[in-house]
Amino acid sequence: MQVFYPPEWVMLLSYIIIWPLYQVTISALGNHIPDNRFHTGSFWFRGWQFENRGKIYRDIFRIHKWKKLLPDGAKMFDTGFPKGELKNTEKEYLDAFIKETCRAEMSHWLQIIPFWIFGLWSPPFVIIIMLLYALVLNMPCIIAQRYNRPRLIRLYERKFGGYDDK
Repeated sequence: MQVFYPPEWVMLLSYIIIWPLYQVTISALGNHIPDNRFHTGSFWFRGWQFENRGKIYRDIFRIHKWKKLLPDGAKMFDTGFPKGELKNTEKEYLDAFIKETCRAEMSHWLQIIPFWIFGLWSPPFVIIIMLLYALVLNMPCIIAQRYNRPRLIRLYERKFGGYDDK
């Protein structure tokens, strides 16, 4: 519900400034959450039955054809964990990569949330546009994390036995 009525140029400028600022801030804050806060068995990060260990993402979304095109936000921060390719298969590295898929997924879900804020100073149709924008920008990254995590866990389990991140 629009509460403020700024000039159009102020609204446009706010879209250009607020979205990127919010997304970078969420990513930066997410990088400071300790790894031990991310558990693949938790409600948010566990694999769901319908996902069938990534089959839905491979068969329906064809992720293997486009995931290499996604940008890796790790390059923006010194503390970022590059997720573009698997560097090695050591135990600590695989565990860190698995945790990082949780961190990245969480950050992208949080980056969708503020779409409604724009409704405070924009016409109602803008809220729908902002939601669509947020979904288009973030869902491919969320899908990539949900596709990669079970694959990484299976690799970990093949090499080192069961995976327990508690």
